[in-house]
Amino acid sequence: MDKTTGLRESKKLRTRRQLAATALELFLERGFDAVSVADVAAAAEVSKPTLFRYFPSKEDLLLDRFADHQDEAARIVRDRAPGRTPVRAVREHFVEALAGRDPITGLCDHPGVLAFQRLLYSTPSLESRMAHYTAREVELLAAVLEAEAVAPLTARLASLSLVTVRQELGRENWRRISAGRSADEVYPTALADADTAFALVADGLDAALPPRRHPADLPDAHTAPAPPVPGGGVG
Repeated sequence: MDKTTGLRESKKLRTRRQLAATALELFLERGFDAVSVADVAAAAEVSKPTLFRYFPSKEDLLLDRFADHQDEAARIVRDRAPGRTPVRAVREHFVEALAGRDPITGLCDHPGVLAFQRLLYSTPSLESRMAHYTAREVELLAAVLEAEAVAPLTARLASLSLVTVRQELGRENWRRISAGRSADEVYPTALADADTAFALVADGLDAALPPRRHPADLPDAHTAPAPPVPGGGVG
């Protein structure tokens, strides 16, 4: 990438972040349905066509941050340590995120995070648009599993299960915190729920999804024995 291209990409990224930040501020102040795309464009001092070049819909102005997490489950499974099953890898990552109060787990009581989640879960069009991001997350994870020789249908069903578990645990944690409890208060219950949820899916998926093999255990194309020659038995 030359210097000119790098500067152009940096400018695009700054514009994108500015648009998203401006939109979030307006949505939190007035409510999602009360703010139009024209309002966001005017506040950010860009034209509507310019805004739509960065975000295909009004909902994406708010949900675009989820794009950074779309490949998270896929990366966790793809990069898991040898001996780890996909379910165990995703569970361990989620439990670690709980301990860190990662907003993606719902176990975060920062006022700004709570305001964002309240807006998300109370706006039907946002919830509907989230399905687009969920579908992409499932697609990416299924591709990783298929690359490990898992049958396509099994890979998709497993991906749907793992993505849904993560999402529903996060939503349940948010419900408890939005009711007035602190993240520290909810943490023990959130941890127990994660153990229960992942154990439920592990009962079925661990029999269908292989653990990651150690590189030393993989067959070597140069040393593997040659296939037998038809009709070439020992005389």
